[in-house]
Amino acid sequence: MFNFQFYKTQGKIKEIYYQFEKNMNCKNEQGQDLYGVLALAKDVNELVFHSLIKIFRREKIQDCLDFLQQSLNQSHVKQEMLEVGSYSHLEKLQMLNVNMNDIKKIAIVLNTIKDHELNRENYSVEKYKQIKQNLITKISQDVKIQELFKFLVQLTSVDDNYIQCGSNSLHLLVEMKVDLREQSFENIRIRNTSLIRAKLVRCDLSGSEFDNVIIRGINLNGAKLFNCKWRNLGINEGILLNGHVGKINSVCFSRDSNYLASCSDDKTIRLWDMKTGYIKSVLKGKSQVNQACFSPNSTTLASCNDQFVYLWNLKTNRCINKLVGHNRQVNTICLFSDGTTLASGSSDKSIRLWDVKTRQQQTRLEGHNSAVWSVCFSLDGTTLASGSGEYKGNECSIRLWDVKTGLQKAKFDCQNDYVLSVCFSPDSTTLASGGDDNAIRLWDFKTGQQKAKLDGHSNTVYSICYSPDGTKLASGSSDNSIRLWDVKTGQQKAKFDGHTSYVYSVCCSIDGTTLASGSDDNSIRLWDVKTELQILPTNNLSNDKMLASIQPPIFPEMDLTENITPKLSIQQISQNPYLEASGALIMKGEFVNYQEIELLSLFKSKGSLILEGQTGQQYN
Repeated sequence: MFNFQFYKTQGKIKEIYYQFEKNMNCKNEQGQDLYGVLALAKDVNELVFHSLIKIFRREKIQDCLDFLQQSLNQSHVKQEMLEVGSYSHLEKLQMLNVNMNDIKKIAIVLNTIKDHELNRENYSVEKYKQIKQNLITKISQDVKIQELFKFLVQLTSVDDNYIQCGSNSLHLLVEMKVDLREQSFENIRIRNTSLIRAKLVRCDLSGSEFDNVIIRGINLNGAKLFNCKWRNLGINEGILLNGHVGKINSVCFSRDSNYLASCSDDKTIRLWDMKTGYIKSVLKGKSQVNQACFSPNSTTLASCNDQFVYLWNLKTNRCINKLVGHNRQVNTICLFSDGTTLASGSSDKSIRLWDVKTRQQQTRLEGHNSAVWSVCFSLDGTTLASGSGEYKGNECSIRLWDVKTGLQKAKFDCQNDYVLSVCFSPDSTTLASGGDDNAIRLWDFKTGQQKAKLDGHSNTVYSICYSPDGTKLASGSSDNSIRLWDVKTGQQKAKFDGHTSYVYSVCCSIDGTTLASGSDDNSIRLWDVKTELQILPTNNLSNDKMLASIQPPIFPEMDLTENITPKLSIQQISQNPYLEASGALIMKGEFVNYQEIELLSLFKSKGSLILEGQTGQQYN
């Protein structure tokens, strides 16, 4: 047993033991005051933190809490702590006096936070904003607790049990603007957090592993980055809606408009959180993804590529089923509003109806003589509309199908080559179509007669979408524009310019206020339908562009009230406005963003030095 002559009172010793036994034998309750636990570190000598990390690394300890528990009453621990550090005579006296007391306190903290949400959840997300702010208010001036956080960050290098806790600790240090220069962060493992504007100047991050970490604005000047493994980095995606590296084929809002799905030639589907502006998840396919649509409760997403339809579980982000039946590319899908039936149209000239619950094909609809490019259910789900066509092909038509019987109800012949988009009005009295004749046509559902022809686009109309109230119609075209039409008068209400290439998809939010568009220029844009306004961020620092969101919470620091220009797209802002890496030393390792793009060329452009041993001919 240790000699406790250095403690001032026997009562203090008993209190420490009482706290220790209480916390070691009881599971942490979620409601426990986290600050109260962290406050135990207020009196811990920071030399103890440094010494313990050195011991853990030297002895290759993988369960630090178990090690501390077993070592509390072993006299050699004190001697080990003195041996691993280069301490002055005064510091050695301090170590002899306080380290047993401090070890117990550290053990209490580790035992408590092991099962706490701090060690399970991502504190950088909006959900924990208030909890985080309350905690920061209490500890922002407390240097000892900040030292505890640094210890928890370093602990991730040896102990798998505290990776999320260490990641949140680093996030909190960054949020508090704590000076993190010249820290020894070798081999730390950080995941699922945000390090926006972190100041890691001259830090040693060799051997570190980052996964799903937003590093926009990080300062790595002079940092040592040997053998790092940084994957799924958020540099571009920290700001809303830029992430694809191929043309956008489809955009689709969830029924509650909380999420937007985009699919692309880059073989991915990206889900965007419309409240925070960040990527929620990336679903990876094996080829270009043509279209996606949400289930009514937003828990399932359907997508199509190659000759298959895929169903994804959005809680796990895993593909749960592949619907097999078509023998050529599936171009279009549509999910009925109750989520029970899914329609798919293909270049094999057929349409298939699928039971979403059983994952089985219900019906095969045949009649088109060319590829099917668009399908859409009527409001009551009894009728399906389809549009087809081929370049100088045998047929360009719109057909209406009885969903229950699978029989064709009507056929509208067109004079052009393609019908690329069909869409029912919300009341299902009118069917709109768009194609390569540059026009939008409105058809009377009951009579099959053309009610109106909307002219304005100068090239192919790829996508059309009604507003939820049915009064407006949006269209996207290969003339690079989006147009908004008054359905009653047939007149153009607005023209939105901003995309630099074809607009392949438009989709209106459920409340009718926001229009999303996807383009061949690899970008997604959001438009305010009511005001037709463009929001110009005040910190547009670069011509290297990225989309900004129309929702103010994305950029709370910006004053948007004086930056409004009518009838233009939402402004793009700097992609990497603040990244600093001058003099950073990089050897081997990998630095890859969400798009699986290697970032070494970016680091080099910022002044990093790529040393010998780093493969990278492409970075010259």
